[in-house]
Amino acid sequence: MTAAPKTPRSTTRRTGSDGEEPPDASSSSTATSAASTSPASTSPASTSPASTSPASTSRPRALAGRVRALSWRQAGPWALRTGRRAAEAAARGAVRAGRALRPSAVWASARRHPAFAVLLAVAGLLRVVTMIGYQPVMFFNDSFDYLHVAMKPYPHPLRPDGYSFMLLALKPLHSFALVAAVQHLMGLATGVMIYALLRNRFRLPGWGAALAAAPPLLDAYTIQLEHLVLSDTLFTFLVMCAVTLLLRRDRHTPKTAAAVGLLIGLAWLTRSVGLPVLLGVLVFLLIRRTGWRLLAAMLAACMLPVVAYMGWFKAEHGKFAITESNGIFLYARVYKFADCHKMNPPVQEIPLCTEPENRLPNSQDGIWNAASPLNRYPGQRFSPEQNATANDYSKRAILSQPLDYLGVVAHDFFRVFRWKRTVFPDRATYQQYEFGETSTALPNWRMDNDTTAADEAVAYERGRARPRVVEPFAGVIRGYQDVFYLRGTMVGAILLVGLAGLAAMWRRVGGAAFLPWTLATGLLLAPAATAEFDYRYVLPSVPLACLAAGLAFAPETRARLAGLVRRRAAEPAERTEAELIEEKVPEVAAK
Repeated sequence: MTAAPKTPRSTTRRTGSDGEEPPDASSSSTATSAASTSPASTSPASTSPASTSPASTSRPRALAGRVRALSWRQAGPWALRTGRRAAEAAARGAVRAGRALRPSAVWASARRHPAFAVLLAVAGLLRVVTMIGYQPVMFFNDSFDYLHVAMKPYPHPLRPDGYSFMLLALKPLHSFALVAAVQHLMGLATGVMIYALLRNRFRLPGWGAALAAAPPLLDAYTIQLEHLVLSDTLFTFLVMCAVTLLLRRDRHTPKTAAAVGLLIGLAWLTRSVGLPVLLGVLVFLLIRRTGWRLLAAMLAACMLPVVAYMGWFKAEHGKFAITESNGIFLYARVYKFADCHKMNPPVQEIPLCTEPENRLPNSQDGIWNAASPLNRYPGQRFSPEQNATANDYSKRAILSQPLDYLGVVAHDFFRVFRWKRTVFPDRATYQQYEFGETSTALPNWRMDNDTTAADEAVAYERGRARPRVVEPFAGVIRGYQDVFYLRGTMVGAILLVGLAGLAAMWRRVGGAAFLPWTLATGLLLAPAATAEFDYRYVLPSVPLACLAAGLAFAPETRARLAGLVRRRAAEPAERTEAELIEEKVPEVAAK
């Protein structure tokens, strides 16, 4: 005997427009369920020919039609429920954000983190003084290339356009002061990320986490770099966001991996040195034995903006790439030591040869100086042909003179750790990294046939764009920069502290500190290996180095170090006891 199939309750359930069940829905579904489970439905009479009469067959058909109608009606209320829940979630988030920004909540948070609250307040005050003292912003030579792309977007052959996209997004507001404010907020957020990771995730005391966050928050040259129209602050912020997402938990979801990949892709499009960052993150995830799905999600999210940009570059320049400058910058690296008598270059590369007595003072002169050998070639600078020729020449020089190449790389890498900050590469460039007593006029070099650099700056601001020096605020930040800055030897000490933490966790391949320490070291080494030393290239590595140094004082690392010290202390005692036993054995044997 077979029972009639039961109709599931979920297929006969109705909801009102407000997401609640109407009054008659439960009764109708109860009646349907009762009818399907009544004794009559399981009796022999229910399977007799009489049960197949027209009256009995019309009821299932009517019920099926009603179910179909109800399923269509549910779509509207379901959408309303989903929208209402999303709105409620947004409202709750806004309420939480409002509560967090209330003076009482801010004060309560400051009382829980007193050392960092004082540090953050001082760092914010320094940035406010900078914005008042130098209005609306400060410029570097490279600033006007970024600005030119923001005014007339195109893939720049020399450097990727990630930072120009940020300028383009802020362009409708026509305010360089807003650009500076956003970058100063990024600098403050970088310090917050360091503190939050060390305090909440790795359980450092409040004063210790605040001490690790102090260098990037208080360094005068970092503050000045944030006030320049340059890509370094955005790049540092993106990399720190990616590192924070990776270290805040041991296990990750595909969404987190995709977010990390997207941040690294955007960092790569902001500065070309983002490629070594991607490689460092991949090595870290492989050491952590991250699953292939997470790796695939990260790589896919990273390559999505990069490949799209490379497609745009190919449409404009005919080459699937990010820039057309890697070979030219590498030529600057080999310019000071390349000896054509050892290389035997082909005919088309001979114009790049220069005798030692005729070389210009700095490696960067091989690119920017009017007497650069690159200018011996006709045609446009940074063209694909010029870049390819310089790239082949540079690789030939490195392969034929590897020791000379390693020598110049080591020289520039260890220049980072000098105590005294010297004028380099020339006074004009060095002064752009300093808060000056007066401002210089905007340059009038032509960006294209229609505009100059000064014209585009004025058009972006829709007003005066030349920096104004406002005293006494400018004098305060100038005096601060003379004293409070991170010397190169301090950077080296921070890296050594982080290295000690890696050594203590050697069985876990350095632990969590492996990622920030290797990225910091890589960001210092990459410019020395591919172009030349520059002071601004040091600063993006400082937050990562400080994070790695802070991790050296995490409880787990300190426990490992204490265990190593105890074992080392116990070894001499064990050897002494063994020696005493050996000395006594002959005496016993003699008796």
